[in-house]
Amino acid sequence: MTALPTSAPLTIRMHAADNVAIVANDGGLPAGTVLADGLVLRDRVPQAHKVSLVDIAEGGPVVRYGVVIGRAIQPLPAGTWVHERLLQMPDALSLEGLPIATVKPEPQPPLEGFTFEGFRNADGSVGTRNILAITQTVQCVAGVTDFAVQRIKAELLPRFPNVDDVVALEHTYGCGVAIDAPDAIIPIRTLRNISLNPNFGGEVMVVSLGCEKLQPERLLPPGSFAIVDERNVADVGASAETKLDVVCLQDDAHVGFMSMIDAVMRQAEEHLERLNARTRETVPASELVVGVQCGGSDAFSGVTANPAVGFCTDLLVRAGATVMFSEVTEVRDGIDQLTSRASTPEVAAAMIREMAWYDAYLDKGRVDRSANTTPGNKKGGLSNIVEKAMGSIVKSGSSPITGVVSPGEKARQKGLLYTATPASDFICGTLQLAAGMNLHVFTTGRGTPYGLAQVPVIKVATRSDLARRWHDLMDIDAGTIATGAKTIEDVGWEMFRLMLDVASGRKKTWAEHWKLHNALVLFNPAPVT
Repeated sequence: MTALPTSAPLTIRMHAADNVAIVANDGGLPAGTVLADGLVLRDRVPQAHKVSLVDIAEGGPVVRYGVVIGRAIQPLPAGTWVHERLLQMPDALSLEGLPIATVKPEPQPPLEGFTFEGFRNADGSVGTRNILAITQTVQCVAGVTDFAVQRIKAELLPRFPNVDDVVALEHTYGCGVAIDAPDAIIPIRTLRNISLNPNFGGEVMVVSLGCEKLQPERLLPPGSFAIVDERNVADVGASAETKLDVVCLQDDAHVGFMSMIDAVMRQAEEHLERLNARTRETVPASELVVGVQCGGSDAFSGVTANPAVGFCTDLLVRAGATVMFSEVTEVRDGIDQLTSRASTPEVAAAMIREMAWYDAYLDKGRVDRSANTTPGNKKGGLSNIVEKAMGSIVKSGSSPITGVVSPGEKARQKGLLYTATPASDFICGTLQLAAGMNLHVFTTGRGTPYGLAQVPVIKVATRSDLARRWHDLMDIDAGTIATGAKTIEDVGWEMFRLMLDVASGRKKTWAEHWKLHNALVLFNPAPVT
């Protein structure tokens, strides 16, 4: 694609078989506009929305990405604005008879020599930040913990310059639920594995109320964690499993609110001292664990930002890193593309199992899959979940999918992994944190101030208009791909190098600068009692 002035009509067609294209111009194009091939627009077409390139009969297929994204509910003459109200969505693909491990990409040469400055942990993982995280067993203690954290940041943190932040792992779980229900393991292991995220340096500190169903020993049972305790190194060697560090608010020792705060601060100071003794060291790029996600998506997501993320994903895999893509309800309609790229039949079967689980979950809740496409998605040109799925999947690049991580589990291998999560931004981010993510990449077309306190979040704008308006929220402008000013490869390499700088602490993302973050949301299939 060659660069064109933004004043010239510009449309983008993704596949030779497509009979629609999207309008790329800021503000869209008015009716009567003559496109480069001589086609005249019959309607005003907003930016990112589709225009029919040929006459499409009633009931005829509407094709984008080489895939039927819907059927016309009325005749659509060439030059017509094609939007969701004119399309009937196809049925979901069956989970039977899918292609299994049929795509065998040519092996790519390893990408060697790329490093970043990270914090090595006793368990072998590497952090991109050095953060004290205070885990909570139950929502009841959130106010106390937040009050304590604010004091820790103001009074203690300045004394420990090697510690990046102090965060409370607040959530709404822990009591008032069927704690022994079969699926209760999902939120419990999610919180457990978040507490052990590489960016927290193995320092585990818990604030408990005392009477909650999710007792500290159930959340973090003996043997589930180990940290280096400098006081015992001479006696036991390189590391020692330590007693769970819990501040219980209902303990008789606490007399009044401030005694609770003082107890939290005393324990926090011990952890801060150990974290402050850590320093960054040069580690290979293979130690990155990157979660990729999109939110506030538009029709440019699958044209600019997500393909650039996909190219970067392939670079990371070649460098030996771990990349996790997710959002089951967004990729469900492209399941055939995923199972065909599975490295083994077992990996394909695991993806199918996760999709079937979510199919059953949505059916139980009587939620139609079409509910995924939000009003903002539609305003941004996405007609339905099929079209959205095609643009979402490209974040995964072209590498073989080598593993599947179930909700709340920790990733145990490198390469490209499918980490099963709902599509909701903050739930997806929460589950990727549990899987061990130490760096996050988030693409958006409509715009969202989404962020996470636990890991750096690199924000990528799909459109230059958004990047200009939100200049102090977006880290990368992928809209330059739409005009031809940059290629997918250019932006992919830009993203890869920025990741290394952010992971090293040499650069902060805008989300970090403004300290923007969303609350953790534990995916909870267990019924309330």
